[in-house]
Parts: sequence; structure tokens; C-alpha cells
Amino acid sequence: MKRKNIRLPRAQYHSTRKYFVTLCCAKRIKFFASANAARIAIDLLLETAKKHDFAVQAYCFMPDHLHALVEGISVPSQLLPFVMDYKRKTTLALAPTAGGVLWQKKFYDHILRGKESPSDTAKYILMNPVRAGLCEKPGEYPFSGSTILHL
Repeated sequence: MKRKNIRLPRAQYHSTRKYFVTLCCAKRIKFFASANAARIAIDLLLETAKKHDFAVQAYCFMPDHLHALVEGISVPSQLLPFVMDYKRKTTLALAPTAGGVLWQKKFYDHILRGKESPSDTAKYILMNPVRAGLCEKPGEYPFSGSTILHL
């Protein structure tokens, strides 16, 4: 069965845009409930973003998925190669405990448009563990952070 293509044309995924992305673990396994796995994934996210000319404005590693607000910081910045490289690096680094498959094949993205607030998106991301009952305040959750918002 052929899967539906959920992507916009490739030209929409480059330059200095802001993106809200969600990557889900394969079979929604709670892989990032492990503090060690979450810390490795955070380090690789920041390293890979720098390599691909992206700023990570907010992120949250929930037990079975990642939410991130990223922004291309140069005209050549391209979201799809950045995400694919990140998924590859995390799979290689964490594969022994992930059974070789860490992520679902596809991922979700939303390009922030004119009046959409990056701060509101960052708040949504940082409040995710509060809504899930993992902490009472967003600043208490150890696997999230933001460069544009401090709650």
C-alpha cells in the first residue's frame, strides 16, 4: 500500500523559516524515558542543527516523541536534510538499545507563518510534559529547553 505524501514541495523547506516539528519513536516505544538516551538525543539535536545552519529555539523530548521549534539561520538551510541527518545520527548512536529502529519513517512539520508566534509555539512545546503529568512546571522537566522563552 502506497503511503500518502504529507510533505509540501521541497522548495518550502529551505531558507530562514521557522518550523514546528514532531518526530515519533517507532511503535511509540517510550525510548526517551531513559535519561541517558534523552541526553544523547539532545546533544545530537544541537550538534546536527549547528551543522545544518539551524537554531533550536525550543525542544522537548517526551518519552515517545520529540517536539522542536527550529529556524533556518541562512538561505541554504534545508529542513529535510537536517531532520534526516538527525534521525540517522540518533539511530546510529542509540541503535543497540532501540533494536535498530528508533524513529517512525515520516515526521510531522508545520511552517510558522506571518502572525504565528514563535513564543506561543515554544510555550506549547515546553508545556507538553506538564499536560502529560510528568512535572508540575515546565522548568522542572530535564529534557526540554528554549533559547527564546524561559518558563
